[in-house]
Amino acid sequence: MYAIIATGGKQYKVAEGDIIKVEKLGVEAGETYTFDQVLAVNNDKLVVGSPTVSGATVTASVIGDGKAKKVIVYKYKRKSGYHKKNGHRQQYTAVKIDKINA
Repeated sequence: MYAIIATGGKQYKVAEGDIIKVEKLGVEAGETYTFDQVLAVNNDKLVVGSPTVSGATVTASVIGDGKAKKVIVYKYKRKSGYHKKNGHRQQYTAVKIDKINA
């Protein structure tokens, strides 16, 4: 059984027991979080919502927060001597999928 959920402007295919990294949720470690935007559920038969499946939720427990690897942003314009170097580390929340309620 798997589900497709939407959070943080992205879509994730999840099954029970999976650990995924999503955009930062602002929830403390050890708490539970419920994803209510379930786009599709497959339990021997695929059910696709329009846009979401009514009554379907995915319950997850929060493992913790972190930062992804650094991405270098380098801007450069030739002949003018302009160059600028920046770095960015995206924050994420790691969650473990406990139950798919469909």
